[in-house]
Amino acid sequence: MSRRKPLSTIVSESLTERITSGEWAPGAQLPTEAELGEEFQVSRTVVREAIARLRSAGLVVPQQGRGVFVSEAPQPQSFSISEEVLQTLPETIALLELRLSVEVEAAGLCAERRTDAEAAAIRALMEQVDAQRADPAAVPIHYDYDFHLQIAKGSRNELMLGFLDYLRPLIVMRFQLGHIVLPELKDAYYARIHSEHDRIVAAIEAGDPLAAREAMRTHLANSLERVRAFAAAAAKGTRGPQPVAPQAARDLIAGFPPGRRQ
Repeated sequence: MSRRKPLSTIVSESLTERITSGEWAPGAQLPTEAELGEEFQVSRTVVREAIARLRSAGLVVPQQGRGVFVSEAPQPQSFSISEEVLQTLPETIALLELRLSVEVEAAGLCAERRTDAEAAAIRALMEQVDAQRADPAAVPIHYDYDFHLQIAKGSRNELMLGFLDYLRPLIVMRFQLGHIVLPELKDAYYARIHSEHDRIVAAIEAGDPLAAREAMRTHLANSLERVRAFAAAAAKGTRGPQPVAPQAARDLIAGFPPGRRQ
């Protein structure tokens, strides 16, 4: 059964359709956050996330004190970070730290308790997720979350699974993979993530809880360090919602072969 799209995705897709179809012409002002929230029956936080997606795509431009307007001439976007992302980075890091503490044990329990069918399903999902290798600008940084939920399911601990499922909308859609991975580095990045995933799955298949915990700890610690490094680069490279230099993004992942802690 396919998982429902996040509310912010549903809203952003609807707004994008209005712009690309010409319903909202270049220069038109978007409704306010309150008006959009009422229309879609969602919170202002969801609306902000949806608008941030449109901004990243170059479809809208905010004007201080006036509102958000459809771009006159959308341009391909260089590497940049929005004010919304900057504001959520500290909380995202805290959520990742919390997630790490739960998922390491979930991986160990999965290695102990999973059935052969579940181990096969985890590998199949990993291969499916890792084969996509989508444009980093088009996917959330935690695009592999379903893979992690499958491992939690194999732990046979419903509270762990429920907790991680609860965290999903809080953590997955915070910012895009393109914030830390430039297009020319995406193949190396995806190869390294696949290597980390494969170590986790191999330990689960072998029924080795210690190796599963260590592999999961390495994978999530790497993810956490990437976000921490990104936050540090953003703090040094911005004054308010200014772009982070592309070199800062390149430095986050360049020179690290698959499987090595960064």
